[in-house]
Amino acid sequence: MNAMPGETLLAINGLTIQFGGLVAVNDFSMELQEGRIAGIIGPNGAGKTTVFNAVTGVYKPTAGEICFRSDTISGIAPHEITRKGIARTFQNIRLFKGLNVLSNVMAAAGFRAQYGFLGGLIGLPGVWRQERRIEEEARKYLELVGLQDCQQLLPENLPYGLQRKLEIARALATKPSLILLDEPAAGLNPNEVNELMELIRKIHRELGVTVLLIEHHMEMVMGICEELWVLNFGKMIAHGTPAEIQCNDEVLKAYLGD
Repeated sequence: MNAMPGETLLAINGLTIQFGGLVAVNDFSMELQEGRIAGIIGPNGAGKTTVFNAVTGVYKPTAGEICFRSDTISGIAPHEITRKGIARTFQNIRLFKGLNVLSNVMAAAGFRAQYGFLGGLIGLPGVWRQERRIEEEARKYLELVGLQDCQQLLPENLPYGLQRKLEIARALATKPSLILLDEPAAGLNPNEVNELMELIRKIHRELGVTVLLIEHHMEMVMGICEELWVLNFGKMIAHGTPAEIQCNDEVLKAYLGD
């Protein structure tokens, strides 16, 4: 059941992630409302991606709880979290090399298929119908991100900016309610950053997907985010609107020093 706009979609309470003697995230809490575009920012090594890894099941919390639509998801398997409606992209693009652009997106859309290995091997009529539906859905997401003319190309032959868009299309193909974008503007030129901002707004507007991003590109963060959480050395040092964060002394100190 989807949360209603304004209801809490993702709640993180007292999250701590520890690796041996290193505390990567220390008692972090946040509540993200349905229908928002929000961000987690902070200097390199602040623990931002570690939070994403905990939300998506890559890391099991040392302490604390993560809830999605009031269901506790702390420590469950990544594929189960994806089925619940959370998708993500990565700092370093992770596309399926050797599969063309269309097949990359179909691979993500196909995880909801209702047939098993034997059904796929035999090629029953119901399997073919599902495969056609999966292909149609994949084409829809490629058109959404502007890659409808690149379907038969290999992703490694695409320009870097288009690879970023393909990764977003693949994440959307899982039909998420929440998409986590980990530094989506990394490596993009100014024109590509502007295109990305428009794409995020389009995804939010047309698909109704809630967006939580990590980003160092401050113009982008301040331009599209409604709400920000700031981490430094694993601890939250500020939370507020972009305007409030820009004027926060602790945030300025974390980025610029004393």
